Parts: sequence; structure tokens; C-alpha cells
Amino acid sequence: MQEQSRRPIRVVILGDAIISTAGDAKGMGWVGRVISKTPAVDPRIDFYSLAAPDETTSMLAERWQAEVQRRFSAETENRLVIALSNHDPAAGISISRSRLNIATIIDEAKRQGIETFLVGPTPHRNKELNSEVEQLASGFEDVADRRGIPFVDCFRPLVAHEGWNLEIETSQHQLPGQVGHGLIAWLVLNRGWYEWLQISAPE
Repeated sequence: MQEQSRRPIRVVILGDAIISTAGDAKGMGWVGRVISKTPAVDPRIDFYSLAAPDETTSMLAERWQAEVQRRFSAETENRLVIALSNHDPAAGISISRSRLNIATIIDEAKRQGIETFLVGPTPHRNKELNSEVEQLASGFEDVADRRGIPFVDCFRPLVAHEGWNLEIETSQHQLPGQVGHGLIAWLVLNRGWYEWLQISAPE
């Protein structure tokens, strides 16, 4: 592949407050950490991170089209990152509905020539919900596997992580801090990020 001939890339990142910088004293969040480790000159890569606090998959299904249409172009290579939230169980949304919501988004994105990358839900602050969140994560992973798109499991690596749990248990935002955002960024960068963008990882 001759990367010099590639069109510029636009990456839209959709998710709940986990994709924001809330709770991170460094003001980067995991998204900022990933972007800082992503060579974005040749090809040029522009990132648009659009957080919606407390968003469920049903809410995401309602807004994603309008968000990407305002930012994607016929002249660019268009890519979508979905950071899946852990709010569906508490909102009373069934696993099957959650799966259908995400599958529909992915399939429609594919029809529009948009490549998708899924970041799975993180463990919930309320540990009583985590069995359902784990099932949710497995359901999302199955949706991704059936469609051959990348999926980053953030639940199993973090659910028993001491640093993660300490931050979300003590956070006023119910969100991770520097440790947690760093962990998510590491998982994303090491689970197919560069391959998905079809670029070389920095040395």
C-alpha cells in the first residue's frame, strides 16, 4: 500500500461520558491518550470525539447518523469508533435489544462505506450490575465477531483491577481517573487500533 496516496481520514468517536476528559486530572481522557499515540500526518487523520453523558444504545441509535453526516465527507476515508456504555442494564434495556441497536448501527455504517471499531463497556461502579454488564460485553463482542470488526474487551481486564476500582468508587463523576483512562487507552492501542487504521504503530 502506498500510504502517500491515501485520502485523509476522519474518525468520529461516539460514546457516553467515558470518552470525555471528566475525572482525568491530565485533561486527556483515554481518547486523548490514544490520539497522542496515533501518527496522523501521512495520511492525515482528524478526530472528532462526541460524548453524550448517560447514553444508552437506544439513545446512540437515535443520534449517530446526524453526528457522522455533519463530519464525514465524500473526499475522506470515514471511520467510526463506538465506545459502548454500561448504562443499558440499569435502564431496563434487554441484552437482545442492546445487541440489535449496535448491529443496526454497524450494518448501516457499512452500507455507507464507514468502517467501525467497537470499544466494549467498562465495569460498573455498582458491582451488583456487573454480571449483566459482562453479558452485555459478550453480546457486543459476538455482534462484532459476526461482522469481522474489531472489538476491545474493557470489562474482563478491568473488573478486578485495583486501580480501576479505586478510582470509580471514589470519583464524584463515577468515572475513571488517570489510571483508568490510561488502562483503556492501552487496551485500545494494543487490540487492533493501528491495523484498523491501516497505519504503522510508532516505534
